Amino acid sequence: MSCLFCKIIDGSIPSTAVYQDEQCYAFADLHPQAPVHVLVVPREHIASLADSVELDRALLGHLLWAAAEIARAKGLGKGYRAVVNTGEDGGQTVEHLHLHLLGGRAMTWPPG
Repeated sequence: MSCLFCKIIDGSIPSTAVYQDEQCYAFADLHPQAPVHVLVVPREHIASLADSVELDRALLGHLLWAAAEIARAKGLGKGYRAVVNTGEDGGQTVEHLHLHLLGGRAMTWPPG
């Protein structure tokens, strides 16, 4: 498969692992937008949130749970942001569902 995140998950592209289990792999973003910027990626290839199906419900919840676990481990008790960009207009640049966990600074709205 030519998917960038699938290659990171299988280890053919190096990454800095932050968390992993049987359902997901989380790693440090190469271009962090906050002091803590982790990508939480399902091991199963799903192109985007828009491509998820009913059978993915538990996996989608697990990704959020994993993000919360990582946030606790990183000491983000004052708050953090969990973001899923979906599709071209939503800012998704890699066609593999992933959640951005951002923290370590105050977040603004609109995002910045």
